[in-house]
Amino acid sequence: MGQQTAEITAEGQQAHERHPRALAFNNLILTIILSVCGAMIGVQLLSSIGITPSTSLIGALAAMALARIPMAMFSGYRSIHAQNLAQTSISSATFGAANTLFLPIGIPYVFGLPEMVLPMLAGVAMALLLDAWLLYRMFGTPAFPATNPWPPGVAAAEAIKAGDSGGKQAKILIGGLAVGVIGAILKFPMAPFGVAMLGGLAAMIAFAGGLLTRGYAEPLLGIDVWGMYIPHGMMIGAGLVALVQVARAVLRSSRAAMAAQEPHSADEDAEGVRRLGRSLRAGAIGYLVIAMLLAFGTGIYNDMSLAMLLAFVIFATAAAFVHELIVGIAAMHSGWFPAFAVALITLIIGILVGFPPEALVVIAGFSAATGPAFADMGYDLKTGFLLRGRGADPAFEMEGRRQQLIAGMVGFVCAIVVVLLSYQGFFAQGKTAPINAAYVAAINAGVSMETAMSLMLWAIPGAIIQILGGPPKQLGIMVATGLLINFAMAGWMVLAGIICKLVFLRVAGPEKRDLMEVFAGGVIAGDAIYSFFNSGFRAINK
Repeated sequence: MGQQTAEITAEGQQAHERHPRALAFNNLILTIILSVCGAMIGVQLLSSIGITPSTSLIGALAAMALARIPMAMFSGYRSIHAQNLAQTSISSATFGAANTLFLPIGIPYVFGLPEMVLPMLAGVAMALLLDAWLLYRMFGTPAFPATNPWPPGVAAAEAIKAGDSGGKQAKILIGGLAVGVIGAILKFPMAPFGVAMLGGLAAMIAFAGGLLTRGYAEPLLGIDVWGMYIPHGMMIGAGLVALVQVARAVLRSSRAAMAAQEPHSADEDAEGVRRLGRSLRAGAIGYLVIAMLLAFGTGIYNDMSLAMLLAFVIFATAAAFVHELIVGIAAMHSGWFPAFAVALITLIIGILVGFPPEALVVIAGFSAATGPAFADMGYDLKTGFLLRGRGADPAFEMEGRRQQLIAGMVGFVCAIVVVLLSYQGFFAQGKTAPINAAYVAAINAGVSMETAMSLMLWAIPGAIIQILGGPPKQLGIMVATGLLINFAMAGWMVLAGIICKLVFLRVAGPEKRDLMEVFAGGVIAGDAIYSFFNSGFRAINK
């Protein structure tokens, strides 16, 4: 604990210096180059093998490498905050280009509506920018606390700090990297192991329970969890309760702030809740405008009555907003954001409502576009939060967040340009995100009344678990997230991580928690690095 305190104090002293500017010439050139590369990597891998790897450490390592060049023009990259801007931009561009832009525009193309591609691209590009801005505004509020796990963000921060300071922490990080890489080579999912060492105990147990239930319910009990729509229903119930919990937190703290005799002396939580409330209102208006633009830009309004058009705009707005919040909550606790699966849930509900197929295409694309950039920006801001001393200097912390937002926006703009210039070439080769076929198949197949009843039935336990866990633990969301992922081995690795965490804290003591976090960050980083290069080789061979 003493080492951690000293580290925070040193970084707090450093905070009185001016934070590196994202638009400074050297930083801007590096972020543009990294962003273009990240966007190209993301689209290529998503279209080839259906996944988008984390590239944040690649950006940080690139800045570290340039910092070692003995030339004045590269000296600025020695700052851990400049390195953080680099990792922010490349990760934003990678997930933005692949998950938020390329994936949604492939849905109308696969459905046979190529004329919708450009209007869809314009709409999801606006959603991308709004998504990131909303997380920037909500980060550090009761809904998305900076102190919550955000595991990939911790991994990036520990890698940057170890590269800067060296010493004992660097050795522990290297050990974690080695464990992560070796485990990944042996086909063990090492990221869940590291995540479990960083996450809250109750949330991780719920996550592991969902993963193991999904993995073994059918072979052991003959229960088809996916076919019975159990994960979907539980996520609907837990998600609705989570929204109510967020709304109650906003109202409760707003009343407390209004009742305070000295408003300016209100604590940070009250200010965070006010910021959260303003952000939610701005987000609702923003998504409403985008939904309207998509309705008219894609031409789907021609085939709908006025009542159906109004229902579509309201539903699309709510679906995008709910999808964003659920994905963000899951990512904050588990390090995974089940964006594809949650978007499929909103699509199923849209089918039940009775929207025409063309409108369902837009709903699928719009909801899929919200969430990934939101979650990734949370990871990036968590990295910055740790590097800047965990909020020791509030002014420096807020300035750092602003610079990270700018770096992220540079990445997103590069992603938009890359996708705009390249999508036709990918589509001409028949390359789209593989999940697009599932969305189109669902639209064509429709949903029965039996499915609707199953969703409503399983929404009840999802809601109950979410209520019992309360807002801090998000147990319902975590159980549902685990149920949506068909990866039983990940469940065992989460349990292994929980056991290792408990044993370490018992033997070494809570004051050594920071060393455990360094090791866990290394494990996650090692798994990510192996996944990145392995995915690249698979894409090349394919």
